Amino acid sequence: MSQRASSFRRVGPALPFLIFAVLAGLFWYALQSGDPSRLPSPLIGKTVPDFALPALEGLNAEGKPVPGFAASDLAKGEPTIVNVFASWCLECQVEHPLLLALAREPGIRLYGIDYKDDPVAARRFLGRHGNPYERVGADRSGRVAIDFGVYGVPETYVVTGEGQIAYRHVGPLTEQTVRDKILPLLQKPESEPPG
Repeated sequence: MSQRASSFRRVGPALPFLIFAVLAGLFWYALQSGDPSRLPSPLIGKTVPDFALPALEGLNAEGKPVPGFAASDLAKGEPTIVNVFASWCLECQVEHPLLLALAREPGIRLYGIDYKDDPVAARRFLGRHGNPYERVGADRSGRVAIDFGVYGVPETYVVTGEGQIAYRHVGPLTEQTVRDKILPLLQKPESEPPG
């Protein structure tokens, strides 16, 4: 028996495990090195998908029901931030204080899409952490989120007053993202000086 055949018999049974470990390591590295907020969206610059979401059942603010919303509500002349969230999403809790701060800013329209969530859990989440949203649509099936191209919650979109998607952020918002990317898109263009 040759030296080479003897070596293969010792290493041979471990070879599939070694190959698996190398592939698993490469896969893990690829997942960790990617920045999900850089995922491209084919909808940037295009009109939001057609949808109509019912209100989150039983959600009230100041004694009045918080309404759901439709695509047509996003094309009424004012830009809108649309945040996709869920009560079971830990990263949604991380970004929630920023959403509350945004909601306190004058002139900012902030709508929420409650993604694949139990209405009771969603109401409890907003009751515990505060409701920053003017409107909340319940996307129980996740169909609207799929049409938007949602990668995972949380995701945030800026929609122009004409109903076009201007920006998409995957993952929890940061102060820098809000300051550098979102707020500039909400500014009304200054009228040109007479010339």
